[in-house]
Amino acid sequence: MIWYPYVQMKTMTPPCKIVDANGVYLYTENQKLIDSISSWWSVIHGYKHPELNRALVEQAEKFSHVMLGGLTHEPVKKLADKLESFLPGDLNYCFFSDSGSVAVEVALKMALQYYMNRGEEQRTMILALEHAYHGDTFKTMEAGDDEDYHFVLKAYGPSRYVVHIPTEIPALEQAFEKYHSCLNCFIVEPLLQGAGGMRMYDISFLKRARELCDKYGVLLIFDEVATGFGRTGNRFVADLVLPDILVLGKALTGGYIGHAVTVANQKVYDGFYDDVPEHALMHGPTFMGNPLACSVALKSIELFETQDYMSAIHRIEAITRREMEGFTDERIKEIRIMGGCVCVEVRDAAVLKGYQQFAYERGVFSRPFLKYLYAMVPYIIKEDELVKVLQTMKEWFIMKK
Repeated sequence: MIWYPYVQMKTMTPPCKIVDANGVYLYTENQKLIDSISSWWSVIHGYKHPELNRALVEQAEKFSHVMLGGLTHEPVKKLADKLESFLPGDLNYCFFSDSGSVAVEVALKMALQYYMNRGEEQRTMILALEHAYHGDTFKTMEAGDDEDYHFVLKAYGPSRYVVHIPTEIPALEQAFEKYHSCLNCFIVEPLLQGAGGMRMYDISFLKRARELCDKYGVLLIFDEVATGFGRTGNRFVADLVLPDILVLGKALTGGYIGHAVTVANQKVYDGFYDDVPEHALMHGPTFMGNPLACSVALKSIELFETQDYMSAIHRIEAITRREMEGFTDERIKEIRIMGGCVCVEVRDAAVLKGYQQFAYERGVFSRPFLKYLYAMVPYIIKEDELVKVLQTMKEWFIMKK
């Protein structure tokens, strides 16, 4: 029996069975659905893309997997080289893993061990954001601030190692003043907090964070698993403010296969590069640098560049603003738009009960959560398809008066 994610199995609604997918569409046995959330924000090129399919098949005909322990291969070398040239600054050192959560775990481990290697054993604390989400593994749950994981607080009590702050500069400055000598890192989802409610904040906060991290010698980590590859309207938020460690996943492979990467700058890498064996980073996911994933990631990045996806994302944002800005309803608290993301936050979660079925009947797959109705569409979506997604969102409020 399948144990499904994020749902009470005893009371869950049966999931839709998908029998095919192509472009922006998912197909059930009797319905055609626009995927308005890109399979958890990853399928930026749409489904069944011929060039991505070809990249997988061609690599599979050679070999599908070899471990990186004592072995290497051309796809992983090419992907590391491509990321080195593609990413800003000196984010040059790629540690691959098989999921975004694990990649964030690696980043947090890097930050802690970086200071342990230097003998700064008091730097055991993490600064993070309120409403943060960094994954479902144990340390990422601790760094996050997701109410679904507060059962851990009941079991262990509040963490002595994580401080959460709002996205407000005074709170940021106060936290650094109080904790700077104990901090090893400040980790953020830059500009857009996904699972915490599609919360959006200003770049000035991150610029000040960079200044404070530099002043107090704290590593700055950007978790761009969700925000990377254009979702905020920027290629990467790291293009605007440069972190010490960058985490990428989801759209890295266009949603084709699980893969992620933790990219460190020269300073962090040098903190491990030593004659002392104990200073090595002791981590090694079995499927890190998987050749199939690396091959499809290379093609995905190529499509992102050659198909001018940034223009497509700006078009998506412009259409979304045209359709959604100015739409009001007493049940709506706020409509937020950034790049390829739109979120309608309602005042009461009960308002959204039944929306998923409502959208299904109109040919749209949606998955609202808590008080948040949102869309993160594939970048290849056509204007009429995007308008259909947005009109469906508005119709829910118009028809449910």
